[in-house]
Amino acid sequence: MTPRTRRVLQAGLYEVFAIAFVGPVLSLAFDKPAASTLGLAFFLSSIALVWNYAFNALFERWESRQSVKGRSLARRLAHATGFEGGLVFLLVPVMAYGLDTTFLVAFLADLALMAFFFVYAIAFTWAFDHLFGLPASATKGIEG
Repeated sequence: MTPRTRRVLQAGLYEVFAIAFVGPVLSLAFDKPAASTLGLAFFLSSIALVWNYAFNALFERWESRQSVKGRSLARRLAHATGFEGGLVFLLVPVMAYGLDTTFLVAFLADLALMAFFFVYAIAFTWAFDHLFGLPASATKGIEG
């Protein structure tokens, strides 16, 4: 599969599972109607989807220049940390507005979600790599 196809498939599947988790959790945590939190989850997911694609492209470009190939635990941790760290800056203002709360409360909610998604990102990427194989950047260099 081409790098672009792989990135789109990986990001899309990742976000489908994210919406299914985040919508109900926000509904319970903020006592909001499920319809509104699912809409917010979809919007947050859309932001994350664009970030996911961009971040993975940048990460794979960096990864292709590394002398050690493969995806060690340390590399997977670096990937998840970079991805989730970038999302904090993108999602907190949207969460504050969408949940009608303060930036502090939205930040704390985002930290709670990040704790879940940090583990989820590592587990999902590991499972995705096992189902679809490692990208070229982790084995021989980057293409496309």
